[in-house]
Amino acid sequence: MPLPTGNTAWPPPYLGPALDAMHTWDAWWSGDPDRLEQLYGGSTGGGPDPKRLQYAGGVVGRIARWWWGTPTAPGERRTKMHVPIAGDLCGGSADLLFSEPPKLTVDHDSTQDRLDELVDDGMLATLQTAAEVGAALGGVYLRPVYDQDVADRPWIVAEHADRALPEFTWGRLSAVTFWKVVREEDGQVWRWLERHEPGAIMHGLYQGTKDNLGRPVPLEDSEATAQFATLVDAEGAIATGYDGLDVVYIPNQSSRRWRCQPKLKDFGRSDLDGVEPLMDALDETYSSWMRDIRLGKGRIVVPESYLQSQGPGRGASWNPDQEAFAGVNMLARGDGMSLTVAQFAIRVNEHRDTAEDLVNQILRSAGYSGQTFGLGGDAAVTATEITARERRSMTTRGRKILRWRPALAQLVEAWLAVDQHVFGGSSVPQRPTVEFEDSVQEDPLTLANTADVLRRAQAASTDTLVRMAHPEWDDTMVAAEVERIQQEQGMAVEDPMQAGVLP
Repeated sequence: MPLPTGNTAWPPPYLGPALDAMHTWDAWWSGDPDRLEQLYGGSTGGGPDPKRLQYAGGVVGRIARWWWGTPTAPGERRTKMHVPIAGDLCGGSADLLFSEPPKLTVDHDSTQDRLDELVDDGMLATLQTAAEVGAALGGVYLRPVYDQDVADRPWIVAEHADRALPEFTWGRLSAVTFWKVVREEDGQVWRWLERHEPGAIMHGLYQGTKDNLGRPVPLEDSEATAQFATLVDAEGAIATGYDGLDVVYIPNQSSRRWRCQPKLKDFGRSDLDGVEPLMDALDETYSSWMRDIRLGKGRIVVPESYLQSQGPGRGASWNPDQEAFAGVNMLARGDGMSLTVAQFAIRVNEHRDTAEDLVNQILRSAGYSGQTFGLGGDAAVTATEITARERRSMTTRGRKILRWRPALAQLVEAWLAVDQHVFGGSSVPQRPTVEFEDSVQEDPLTLANTADVLRRAQAASTDTLVRMAHPEWDDTMVAAEVERIQQEQGMAVEDPMQAGVLP
């Protein structure tokens, strides 16, 4: 299927529900209070009257009646606080998956050497970023890219789901079109469309408006696409050197809100999906807590005349701590006005308990345990106890690994194919075995004590004990360590039953 011919609505209308949801998740993930106020209609900086939106019907009215939709009174400072728990959720999800790099192995020596070089070139950082983006937007795309003027090898980049038009066949990605706005001028918008199909990438530049793709124009019309003008064929395509699709899509979790919409049912679901009202309530709770602190500042109410100069030669009133006094414009009575002290209570326990309960509910609804995010204390415990406490987080991690493992295997195969196609070499493109490391590892002292008990009980061999103490070692490293241990202990002797036997 070629690139669009132009003069069509862009992005396609059927993507509207998904893009709207991603826009909401992105606003929470960004942690920007201005974006949240604008999203829910509580901003006073232009646009529709937020008070009128409060009484509107339909979706607009429901959104505006959120706490973030409550407008700030004109002339007053904004007192709303935002707790960036959405960013913590998405970042914690990425840490659970890629706190350690995944192990990629192939059965070809030169290919393994080249793969190790590619992986060492920042792959882990890219995967961590991609995992956080995917947790926020419901999914992420990964693909290999190269630029011979920049590096002598290809690398992996992440493409965000809110700038992609995917096509699925029986639940699997069969093609995808990425778009970028490369120029805006006088109401005109230039978009760069990059369509990925098995074996090829097609590039197109379109001049249109904010809501319409417009007409195709030469690639030379934009600096961003000019470099491809001499590389594409008559159909605007560039061969990738890989027979399959060079892009993989990793959905964060299975979708539940678009399951009845055929074109959207394969889209992923964000970790923030469904917890937006709880995050809104958490921000309201913290803002109320800060309001109590502001109101709890002690005030001494006195007539304003007490705080003014007494006239030439008569001195001035006593003013040791002016911020504690609040003057009232009134006449002092003959018998004088007693000083009135105002001190409101700060409901610390009530606010803290409410906020903690909301945080736990947010984490539980998103599929995580509070211990994963530092709740419940920092006492030293074993890895078994940590796994038990974080069972919900480990379960969520396991579900995500089920989607990441096959996608990474396909991505690495495409990566090796692009590398061999562009840069040559003796590597053979093949699909690797992908192993995710344990995110929770035992303390070395605990492992040593366990190994000591097993050895004294003669319940494990030296090879088993070495593998237990060093689970990250391969067979060669384990065999070498076993041989050194046996030599140090004087056990590396020739079999007496074989002594003197001639070959």
